[in-house]
Amino acid sequence: MLTNLSIGNYALIQKLEMEPSSALNMITGETGAGKSIMLGAVGLLLGNRSDTKSLFDENKKCVVEGVFDIHNYGLQHFFEEEELDYDPICIIRREISPSGKSRAFVNDTPVKLDTLRQLGKTLMDIHSQHENLLLGAASYQLSLVDAFAQTSGEITVYQEAFSTYTRQKTELKTLEEEAKELKKEADYNQFQLDELTSLAPEEGEQKSLENQQEILDHAEDIKAKINHILQLLEDEQTGAMQSLTAIQHHFHYLSRFSLQFEELSERFQSAWIELKDIRDTLVHEDQGIDVDYEKLEWVRERLSKIYQLQKKHGLQTDAELIQLKEALERKVIRVDHLDDQIQKLKTQLASAEEQMMEKGKILSKKRSESFKPFSKEIETLLAQLGMENARVEITRRDISPGPSGLDEIDILFSANKGIAPQPIKQVASGGEFSRLMFAVKFIMADKMALPTLIFDEIDTGISGEIALQMVKMMQQIAANHQVICISHLPQVAAKGERHYFVYKDNSASKTVSKIKLLTEQERLLEIAKMISGSNPTASAYESAKELLGI
Repeated sequence: MLTNLSIGNYALIQKLEMEPSSALNMITGETGAGKSIMLGAVGLLLGNRSDTKSLFDENKKCVVEGVFDIHNYGLQHFFEEEELDYDPICIIRREISPSGKSRAFVNDTPVKLDTLRQLGKTLMDIHSQHENLLLGAASYQLSLVDAFAQTSGEITVYQEAFSTYTRQKTELKTLEEEAKELKKEADYNQFQLDELTSLAPEEGEQKSLENQQEILDHAEDIKAKINHILQLLEDEQTGAMQSLTAIQHHFHYLSRFSLQFEELSERFQSAWIELKDIRDTLVHEDQGIDVDYEKLEWVRERLSKIYQLQKKHGLQTDAELIQLKEALERKVIRVDHLDDQIQKLKTQLASAEEQMMEKGKILSKKRSESFKPFSKEIETLLAQLGMENARVEITRRDISPGPSGLDEIDILFSANKGIAPQPIKQVASGGEFSRLMFAVKFIMADKMALPTLIFDEIDTGISGEIALQMVKMMQQIAANHQVICISHLPQVAAKGERHYFVYKDNSASKTVSKIKLLTEQERLLEIAKMISGSNPTASAYESAKELLGI
């Protein structure tokens, strides 16, 4: 329920505030005074798009704020899902800056417009002339039937089945396209795989072969150098090892005389051991190196094949060749298994379609069962609103499965006896449309659990007793829901619990729209003016008193 509405710097509104009652509220005023402007501002709280052209002062920001009492609405789960702080007194604020930037807040937490729209749907329902046009739309008519038939559970079950079906259908299409492409490339992929399988590259092989090639290319020189070093080390007459052996004996003798000589002897001994190890390693290396022209040729050919395949595929290493080989193996194997996968998915899709159609038919049945009761209720209400001969029929036709089910709904209407019902948008006049829409809202008020309903001149095209009957029905709605009605009829305006008057203030340089809560005397005057004009007659006052029950 809306407990407070404040609007600042919006269109003709400089500053406006109202505190509607929890029951029936009436808003009246002269044409163009700003009643519909207020609805535009309320629409911002419900997530409608903003426009900087609506700023009263283009140098200041517009702020629209609504305070809602939501303690009975069961919205805690929604607030948890959206990570919002829950408070039974919920404050929604919308700001539009002069630059055009729009921001929305729920309990001072910034939110996206989608979140605001979702929340707004649970708080308010605004009837407008636009919605009269909406009544002719098949999707809107379907939503009315669903609300009346209470099909939310069946819709959820169907949509889950529909979602499974569409997901699997997409998967099958993707798989079939992949199979088509892979089969086109299958022969070429197999050829490339055969090349790589024949080569059988191993990780690290390229570097090892390049090292082997380097050694084999220079094997004779390497062996000659090693032998020359060994000769210099081991020659019986001039070899370094002979001289170093003599030095070792001298150090051994000197080490007896001082710690310094002993230390030098130890250091020499370490160098001697290291040098012997180098000599042994050189001997080992010499034994491992062969001048093998046949092996060299094999290494060169092997590297050449590796380089050729790397160049062919735009690769740099043998590891990348191995990765390519594995990828090609997967593709070749996948081609062999795709037909089985596709067949399996087709079976699953057929089962999903069967489930979807079964759930869709259950939904259709429940909808169809509500057609007559729904039509009957609307006809009964229309009779109370002076349309005794009105007839309403609901037809359906099968359509391809969609998010809403298997049905396309068409509500047919006839206001006159002997005239066959036709699609609403083709036959209803303005007044008929208003009464039909009001009847729909009356029925839907409890079905859709909307806390606040706003009627924008829903009494257009009606008058007299019909207007009195309509406002009595509004009072019935207001027993369980907050109702705000913008009206131009005195019969309707007189029945509100609170009466707000919207007017233009031309005292400053720029016209401003203002609103005030009328006192009993002000209300009497306003109703009298609505009856007979700006200078109400005595009889107008008496009529106004009668309407107000004074």
